Amino acid sequence: MTEITDDIEAVVEDTELPRRLKDRVYDTIEDREGVDTENANYIAKAVEAQYKSSRVDPLDPVGTVSAQSIGEPGTQMTMNTFHYAGVAEIDVTQGLPRLIELVDARKNPDTPMMTVHLEDEYATDRERAHEVVWNIEATKILALGDISTNVADMIVSIDLNEDTLAERWPTVESTTEIAGEIADTIQDNLGVAVTQSGTVLEFGPEEPSYRELLQLVEQLREIVFKGIEDISRVVIRKEETENGEEFVLYTEGSAFKKTLKIEGVDASRTTCNNIHEVHKTLGIEAAREAIIDETMTTLEEQGLDDVNIRHLMLVADIMTNDGTIQSIGRHGISGNKDSVLARAAFEVTVNHLLDAAIYGEADDLDGVIENVIVGKPVRLGTGDVDLRMGTTSD
Repeated sequence: MTEITDDIEAVVEDTELPRRLKDRVYDTIEDREGVDTENANYIAKAVEAQYKSSRVDPLDPVGTVSAQSIGEPGTQMTMNTFHYAGVAEIDVTQGLPRLIELVDARKNPDTPMMTVHLEDEYATDRERAHEVVWNIEATKILALGDISTNVADMIVSIDLNEDTLAERWPTVESTTEIAGEIADTIQDNLGVAVTQSGTVLEFGPEEPSYRELLQLVEQLREIVFKGIEDISRVVIRKEETENGEEFVLYTEGSAFKKTLKIEGVDASRTTCNNIHEVHKTLGIEAAREAIIDETMTTLEEQGLDDVNIRHLMLVADIMTNDGTIQSIGRHGISGNKDSVLARAAFEVTVNHLLDAAIYGEADDLDGVIENVIVGKPVRLGTGDVDLRMGTTSD
């Protein structure tokens, strides 16, 4: 270990590195033995040279390069809508449809899912992990017993399965107590009187009516007794994580905010593939990170992991820079450009030109598209440099 002396600190601080890289240089020096001021200077200068060479040149068309870097590999992506996300039981959208879903900033993904990590004993004890599963997975009354209809007496009967009740709520001493809670739930949702005899529940319409009896049965199918309504299924798997072997939950459906509040859920590691839910729950910075992570994962799934993450970061920055999530399309970024010609070149050309004429809009010709349309040099790279010839006198 090397102690950071004032001389070493002066050498590192004298560079043009950002604070994040300076801290990493300090960590590197501390981890090595016998680093003197000369060696520290060599390390700092080498990092500075690498940092400067990796920076973008002034007037470099970063947007065009990023679009090409993502768009060209996109032509090689499969059109497979579904892919097993490491869990055979859960299907998630992958490939080109998923990439389109992300850049379009769809409010409702085709296959929303969450990866739920657990904490403390919930992560290592299967029974405790199952407690979290039952608190997350929507448990409909239909799954808890057999339903029969007595048309003669106009009665719907539910014979609850005691083994199922005991398995899902092992901490409750009596299955009759759970049956009572189910009866109260039915009564609150359907507005009918429910009679209970042990684990058998009976109810019917107030007035004898075959139609109303069938309606009660249909409504009963939709009642969620426990869990989160939007999550239809939870798969539990034992996996190797950074904390060792743990139980990890995969959900079909997402309810990010509600899930994070459940006891036993590790909020710091739980993720969701719905960027809008991440935004509502954790804020725009978290949504930006989710966009980067989801796009990178989608590309890696297709073997396209050579796309530089900085291109994806630029896309995520553009989508989130005003504090909301905007799509890259005519209802988002492309449709909100200042340039009339740029908007018209993208989609619905006539509408944009008519609106611009009605409102008397002007186009300053600052961007690439509008300059290409009017035949002017694009104001990027050498196109944004003015050269003038002057005379000098002796």
